[in-house]
Amino acid sequence: MAQHPAPAPPRRASGRGAPLVSIIVWMAKELRRFTADELARFNGENGTPIYIAFEGRVFDVTASKFWRGGTHMKRHPSGRDLTDQMSAAPHDTDVLDRFPQIGILVSPAGAAEVAARSAGKAEAPSPAQPDARVTAEAVLPGLPQALERFLDLHPFFRRHPHPMTVHFPIVFFIFAPLFTLLYLATGNGGFEFTALNCLAAGLLFSLVVIPTGLITWWVSYGARPMRAVTIKIVLSACLFVDGLALLLWRLGDPGVITRPAGPSLLFLALDFLLLPMVVVVAWYGATLTFPLARNRRPGSHIPGSHAE
Repeated sequence: MAQHPAPAPPRRASGRGAPLVSIIVWMAKELRRFTADELARFNGENGTPIYIAFEGRVFDVTASKFWRGGTHMKRHPSGRDLTDQMSAAPHDTDVLDRFPQIGILVSPAGAAEVAARSAGKAEAPSPAQPDARVTAEAVLPGLPQALERFLDLHPFFRRHPHPMTVHFPIVFFIFAPLFTLLYLATGNGGFEFTALNCLAAGLLFSLVVIPTGLITWWVSYGARPMRAVTIKIVLSACLFVDGLALLLWRLGDPGVITRPAGPSLLFLALDFLLLPMVVVVAWYGATLTFPLARNRRPGSHIPGSHAE
């Protein structure tokens, strides 16, 4: 079969702005046109490339580690038009500029008209037809309709409240035992009082973070069993109970930390236990956002919070 050389870009036209216009026209002619059915074939299965569409443009995201396996966040499948899903993403749409645009998404009627023109059989343009777009699933199994309607109206709440607030209890629960340690080293009562306030603040923010974390798991992952999430749930509960016990103990017995006796040692042990628990919770939360390469099998995908 004879090989046809790829068409070369047009020569620069004269006049201000003419080069840019001519390049855009050339790109529009040369970009491949996909219907929704054609786009659906490029989903990473059986070695196929991974394509997604956004606002009529088709991008090749095969090189993205967060699209390995053909699914992003275990929620957004490839080979689809994800325009309606982008508003709920934690990143801007310009993240797609990192990937090559290899085509445009057209309706079946538009694709047929282009083919007819290419064959010299163009007829009068048909009336405008809606795009036969296949969007990613917006409703996960088990999600109440009222909650789904609320999330459709306010897509911000699909993911953002938990990552926005989760850092506060982490920081406060880390610094509570650290300020206790400073008090033991210096005898300065201000450090002990600061440790108490950090403990109270960590508990307060936990009342927001734990429910929003469960909702995020439900909405984004369909509440499917996940090792990282299970560990986070168990340790978060232990962390909250430990912190609440310490706060109530300290408020009921302000001098407990000053007496070198059994109860004081138990109080300190529970206090310093906060540190490893919160570190483990934070670590497994980070693995959901920034997956480790050694934990990923070839062809598998670990969800992240970025489109890349």
